[in-house]
Amino acid sequence: MKRLHIHVAVDDLDRSIGFYSALFAAQPSITKPDYAKWMLDDPRVNFAISTRGREPGLDHLGIQVEDAGELQEIYARLHKAGGAVVEQGETACCYAKSEKSWIDDPAGISWETFLTSGESTTYGDGTGGNPRIAHEKASSCCAPDMKAAPTPAPASACCPE
Repeated sequence: MKRLHIHVAVDDLDRSIGFYSALFAAQPSITKPDYAKWMLDDPRVNFAISTRGREPGLDHLGIQVEDAGELQEIYARLHKAGGAVVEQGETACCYAKSEKSWIDDPAGISWETFLTSGESTTYGDGTGGNPRIAHEKASSCCAPDMKAAPTPAPASACCPE
């Protein structure tokens, strides 16, 4: 069974742990000096926060699978969706060992698909041996920056420049 993954960048980890623990009525399943994760069943979500890089807010979304068959199914969906798929392969990220791929949606939000195979003693750099990702490893968690440069949002009646 698949699980939705949400990763949020935060400024104050302790304050954020307190907030999300109250919101979810649960303590994190993993807590590190720069990272916390809740593996919730209601709703079925892998919710993670970290202080590693990007500005506070939504870092990336994802789909976590439970076996290799589900992973191949999701990989096929990524390719069908269109866009550049970064097949990262085996990597250490967020204190876990995983096999993963990435794609940006049309709004520019990074989506991660992954199968976790075990724990890692380090946060990891997320390169997975992929040279394209290696130079971007300073980003939060392990999401490669799929965009060459940020594109300004068009002005509209509700969002003037």
